[in-house]
Amino acid sequence: MKLGRRQFLRGAGTCVAGASALALGFTPPFARAQETREYKLLQAKQTRNNCCYCSVGCGLLVYGIGDGAINSQESIFHIEGDPDHPVSRGSLCPKGAGLIDFIHSETRLQYPSYRAPGSKEWKRISWDEATSRIARLLKDDRDKHFITHNEKGELVNRWLSTGMLASSAASNETGTLDWKFARAMGMLCFDNQARTCHGPTVAALGSTYGRGAMTNNWVDIRNANTVLVFGGNAAEAHPVGFKWAVQAKINNGAKLIVVDPRFNRTAAVADHYVPIRAGSDAAFLLGIINYLLTHDRIQHEYVRAYTTASLLVRPDYSFEDGLFSGYRPGEIGPKTYDKTSWNYELDEHGFAKSDPTLQNPRCVINLLREHAARFTPEVVSEICGTPIEGFKLVCEALAETSVPELTTTWLYALGFTHHTNGSQVIRGAAIIQLLLGNVGMPGGGVNALRGHSNIQGYTDLGLLSLRMPGYMNLPMDSQQDMNVYLKEQTVEPELPDQVDLWRNFPEYFVSLMKALWGDKATKANNWGYDWLPKWDQSYDLLHVLERMRHGKMTGYLAQGFNPLGSAPDKNYTTQALSQLKFLVTMDPLDTETSNFWQHTGEYNDVPTEEIQTEVFRLPTTCFVEEYGSIVNSARWLQWHWKGANAPGESWSDAKILSAILMKMRELYRKEGGACPEPILNISWNYQNPLEPQPEEVAKENNGYALADLYDEHGKLIARRGELLSDPLHFRADGTTASFNWVFAGSWTEAGNQMARRDNTDTGWGCTPGWAWSWPANRRILYNRACLDPMGRPWDPKRRYLYWDGQKWTGADNPDYPLHSPPGSGVGPFITLAEGRGRLFSCTSLVDGPFPEHYEPMETPLSHLPYPTKSLHDPAVRMYADARARLGNVEHFPYVATTYSITELFRTWTKHARINAILQPEQFIEISEELADKLGIGIGDMVKVSSYRGYIKAVAVVTKRLTRLDVMGKSLYQIGVPSNWGFKGATKPGFLSNTLTPAVGDANTQTPEFKAFLVNVEKA
Repeated sequence: MKLGRRQFLRGAGTCVAGASALALGFTPPFARAQETREYKLLQAKQTRNNCCYCSVGCGLLVYGIGDGAINSQESIFHIEGDPDHPVSRGSLCPKGAGLIDFIHSETRLQYPSYRAPGSKEWKRISWDEATSRIARLLKDDRDKHFITHNEKGELVNRWLSTGMLASSAASNETGTLDWKFARAMGMLCFDNQARTCHGPTVAALGSTYGRGAMTNNWVDIRNANTVLVFGGNAAEAHPVGFKWAVQAKINNGAKLIVVDPRFNRTAAVADHYVPIRAGSDAAFLLGIINYLLTHDRIQHEYVRAYTTASLLVRPDYSFEDGLFSGYRPGEIGPKTYDKTSWNYELDEHGFAKSDPTLQNPRCVINLLREHAARFTPEVVSEICGTPIEGFKLVCEALAETSVPELTTTWLYALGFTHHTNGSQVIRGAAIIQLLLGNVGMPGGGVNALRGHSNIQGYTDLGLLSLRMPGYMNLPMDSQQDMNVYLKEQTVEPELPDQVDLWRNFPEYFVSLMKALWGDKATKANNWGYDWLPKWDQSYDLLHVLERMRHGKMTGYLAQGFNPLGSAPDKNYTTQALSQLKFLVTMDPLDTETSNFWQHTGEYNDVPTEEIQTEVFRLPTTCFVEEYGSIVNSARWLQWHWKGANAPGESWSDAKILSAILMKMRELYRKEGGACPEPILNISWNYQNPLEPQPEEVAKENNGYALADLYDEHGKLIARRGELLSDPLHFRADGTTASFNWVFAGSWTEAGNQMARRDNTDTGWGCTPGWAWSWPANRRILYNRACLDPMGRPWDPKRRYLYWDGQKWTGADNPDYPLHSPPGSGVGPFITLAEGRGRLFSCTSLVDGPFPEHYEPMETPLSHLPYPTKSLHDPAVRMYADARARLGNVEHFPYVATTYSITELFRTWTKHARINAILQPEQFIEISEELADKLGIGIGDMVKVSSYRGYIKAVAVVTKRLTRLDVMGKSLYQIGVPSNWGFKGATKPGFLSNTLTPAVGDANTQTPEFKAFLVNVEKA
């Protein structure tokens, strides 16, 4: 059945009030302004790209017309999947299939515009007017509020009254310029989308395995014997990547198990579905740990050789009634605990003591056994509402893969991260996989499914308040001396003979400083160390919004980010933005944030005339209109090519930032001002400083030799001016420069490794010739752990690596010293001081070295089935105003959880016509039993309210949610999709974050979107 767009819309209903296209029984063609679909032309220009939505990173073929001749206007008319791409293989999900409507959206911005204080309308302005005014505002505020010294007289060179919120879908090259721009200004109020999604992943996986990223890759999922989707909904949020879980079922006979509050789209194709109460994940995971240890279902040799199970913990460490040793009553946030006791007992050489027999009661594994013992199946069932038989089914399915020849792969996403104890929840999953021996194995690992196309890349680049590129920490106030900073950041091995890549911290840091300041960074000035802003506390998004609300912020730049729709407690965010003097948004679309001041009825009920914020709305290019690289969830850096120019007067982010920076430099040279050195000295030495080219920046990310480099044997490894191929070539003497050490090898003298397109499978779905993966093109992290200490594969059928007598080789690049032979004692977790996976995370996290279950800040429970002195995570930082906006179960009796849907991506795709047709109107999901109890029918309009506000939406009455029995009481849960708003092509809707509390994960401040209390009533 083929229809033109007019007939299709007539069938669907142009008001799309009653049905979606899917209800008509056919798949619609994509919608465009033209009446008929254009077909591919023989002379069409084809460019290769990657989807801009989720972090599967699907390959695209983009077709455009226009040959660059005079009066010939380029235009993209068709996008399809790239059949050569190893992951997507030509597939696209409904979002990717609608990309043509995204780039041609009617809400694409065409020219810069300005909203004056108190105005009700936008005014068109020129780029010169916009960038000149912004530069003036930035300089005036910086000069007025720049802090050179803190109250102690310490040199800090920071600026706290203006901040920046970076993107999650822009290229790595744009991210590099973002970081240099913000830090040259001295900004600490600096964040990116990772703060609101996968921040806890880095904290948890980094403290357990050494790197905070997806351990395996999308295709490798097919190698699993059990696929556990717990903490996400892969079929819905990552549809094309999820094909590999289905392949595991079809080709490998794998069991697919889903644990989730809802019977979701992943559960619909699973072998087993197990329900759980939102916010109780840690109890479930601790129950699994208890089950595995109680029933002796762990991979003993792996645990003994490759985990910290045998290490002895200090005798003053303890845990009692929900609190770890060192608890400081009255303190909140990072200061809640004195973490001194959370360490190993050391021998006379400073190494951790060990008991290989595992008999000592202070062994990590024995302390873990004692810690998890409370979580029996009965207790888990009481807390989680999960039937005991369902919980045991999950435990037994995992336990079956404790043998060497079977593996479980774990898929999670925001279902784990969006909790106040999200980092500890993920730690629970990571510990389980260590006990089972599944880390480093094909078909194993803990696979954090990143949500945005380059959220991994922006995390790698350190675009967060206290971070620097390559997962280095920005110096703090007390680290006035660079040598003190280097000493405190350099990690020495805690067991003999370990690699511990962080012992090379000085090399990484000095190379970064040379990339930042160029020739201005010298040994005499400590490589420009004083020009870096120093911090006293985290200036993350939640903190910055708090500062705004209290009048401590003047300006803010939001780049490719819609914080009004992404930050918690939308009404509070509106109040915060209303206190700013100026707001700058950089986006290809007309977002809710840029229009926060605009009264749009009850969707955004604000007093427009009273809001005195002046707003600049700057149109930017989108993904098909620029060159660059993005990093998918599997750590693949993939290069994409420009297909056409952006509409109207749109500029690239790089051009916008450069124009503002150059005008600020001009002002500082003419007028002087506060601490001009960082702004004047930041390396912006591109061929055209007003528009740096992505290729230039990509090479800067990789790194250069600034002098001839020789190895320890006197062999020349790089000539001056050559691109580096390995971070082990970095030097701490100023002879190397690299913006991001983990990207070293991505663009070498052999060329752009990110642009490679060899999809040859070298075994187990590994395609090392396609693109480039950090670190050092490894596709499975910690892959040396797939072999025993003597180099024998745990599973002879999974011979992923092997020792050829001189070096390690195989299907993948070894994540291990190439020439360390079997039996060398070098552990496979080479970025940890122990060389082993951590069951006990020592002082890495602020709320405990073992995971612990704590209730969400809004909980239906008043107590737990075991003694505890703290119902909530005691290390959670919560501001008084936000705490006063918490509700209770008496007034808000139902637990709500947010989620995304396949047809829409956050608040972006509602701007694309075809996606708006597929999901035209906001809905919420309630169970049949609760709907019957409240007198709500299918399609009724309902009002969902929390203490912070309300939304209205159509009721979807479903069997996908069921009543749970929790602590002896009946509990109902509500599903709230987070995809609508008052801008776009869909029917206007409410921002779902209107309902959520302004509180975050104790370690990363990622908001608690997945568990909060609401009331539901018929509207």
